Amino acid sequence: VQLQASGGGLVQAGGSLRVSCTGSGRTFSSYSVGWFRQAPGKEREWVAAISWSGGITYYADSVKGRFTISRDNSKNTVYLQMNSLNPEDTAVYYCAARPSTIATMPVEYRNWGQGTLVTVSS
Repeated sequence: VQLQASGGGLVQAGGSLRVSCTGSGRTFSSYSVGWFRQAPGKEREWVAAISWSGGITYYADSVKGRFTISRDNSKNTVYLQMNSLNPEDTAVYYCAARPSTIATMPVEYRNWGQGTLVTVSS
């Protein structure tokens, strides 16, 4: 499975943005997907994850209540809706997929997209 992240950009604090992750191949719908982010000088951190069916979702405490992960398997796409953004959310956002259950550690994912930059101005 190959992944393509898109939708990043510049947004003001308090604003919203939706990033997308589109997967290639007919098996994408059977993969769990996670979103991660990496700010300059920091380690990559897990943000959210969704099961292959979309029925199970998990969020990091730092984004819970502000971000929503969802998927449309008919479009081979997973979304991350980000609301109430603040400058601390500025990072390159990566999506990753694995042919198994949800995971929150980067090492548990085999397939990665190239990342999309989200910048939140104060």
